[in-house]
Amino acid sequence: MRFTDYKSVKKHKVPDWFHNAKLGIFIHWGLYSVPAFAVTGLDLVESMKRGLEEHFKNNPYAEWYLNSLRIEGSPTQQYHKDMYGEDFVYDDFIPIFNEEIKKWNPKEWAELFNKAGAKYVVLVTKHHDGFLLWPSKYPNPKKQNYKASRDIVGELSKEVRKKGLKMGFYYSGTLDWSFKLEPIKDGISFVENGVRTPEYIEYANNHWYELINKYNGIILWNDIGYVPTNAYEIFTYFYNKFPEGVINDRWKYTKKKEDNFRVAYHHDFITPEYEVLKKIKKKKWETNRGIGNSYGYNKIEKEEDYLDSEKLIRMFIDIVSKNGNLLLNVGPMVDGTIPEVQRKVLLNLGKWLEINGESIYNTRPWVKAEGITIDGVEVRYTKTQESLFVILLEKPEEKELEIKSLVIKENSTVQLLGNNNEIEWSQMEENLKLKIPDDLFNSPAYSFKITPRPDEDIN
Repeated sequence: MRFTDYKSVKKHKVPDWFHNAKLGIFIHWGLYSVPAFAVTGLDLVESMKRGLEEHFKNNPYAEWYLNSLRIEGSPTQQYHKDMYGEDFVYDDFIPIFNEEIKKWNPKEWAELFNKAGAKYVVLVTKHHDGFLLWPSKYPNPKKQNYKASRDIVGELSKEVRKKGLKMGFYYSGTLDWSFKLEPIKDGISFVENGVRTPEYIEYANNHWYELINKYNGIILWNDIGYVPTNAYEIFTYFYNKFPEGVINDRWKYTKKKEDNFRVAYHHDFITPEYEVLKKIKKKKWETNRGIGNSYGYNKIEKEEDYLDSEKLIRMFIDIVSKNGNLLLNVGPMVDGTIPEVQRKVLLNLGKWLEINGESIYNTRPWVKAEGITIDGVEVRYTKTQESLFVILLEKPEEKELEIKSLVIKENSTVQLLGNNNEIEWSQMEENLKLKIPDDLFNSPAYSFKITPRPDEDIN
């Protein structure tokens, strides 16, 4: 169909590829990767519970370094003074970053993301500090040469697509601290920090069209609202160029009386941050989070601040069972090196998916997401047209496993992914009993494939 206006945009359907993909890689890399500092110990949800003023002063996100630096008495301000001196400003990180990125190998990134089992990549092209990761025809009017010395957007897009992965772009919509010098310190300053000037509106719009036209991004991932303009013009242009494209939910703008346009609240998927939804949601969703508590690399974080592989895999299964995708962030070091603790988690996830990918990719939520065995082992469900997948979130201790409230058809076959033999099973009234193989391998989770799929009105 041809997209022409608000009504037609609202009819856009989430494409199958995005439903099927399940796993994407988020990348936060920029000037903030030079100091690579933030307060540790709390993730976003825990930090926000302390109140917004305390949160912004002790922000766990390293990519918010510039804002934290501008807050009097913040740990970041003290760190910066001790490390670099009082006369060293944020822009002095530019030559350091541009020298270090000469070492970056985008091919290695693409190979790692592919091994991790990701199906798409979302690169931060401009974060809130306003620094550009591509040689835009529309340079920053406030700062000269406020951009990377390499075309990071173009080089990475090329390598990612070579691996068969989709490419998408993040852009900081309303926040740009090269235009706005006052820091965000609390709820009021957060709301007021967005840039509304005609100069910035034209600047941001030009960037989105450039990312669409020059780099062919198939995911538009805007952050913290958009500028006061008709974003539907961008949406219609994008969908007509890429009908299989998707748009996230962070474009909404609080309209004022003088604004003569429709507020953009269309989206293909919602984006909870450091949060997993508790139930199956009909609307497609994608949770995003770092492997640690920061998106940008934070050299202060220790290994215990990062998710271990087993916890991540179980979280990922839970997300998929409830109609979600996981956009898992990597925070590279300034020279483009992805820290070993992050690499290890990605590779372990990929190894698990090599065996269990059939229970994840191309699946949809079943009639229920969660189940449990009589021994208290948690279960998650996914389905395809032909099969139901029952995924155990830990290793069973007994040789027989009884899953509560699961009835399958009499002619069903049950297979454990990664094991070629059929699994013996029996129906114990409303419960399903499975015989566990003697040579059960160690794994964070186990996927049992039941074919044909039970009728959804049985349970």
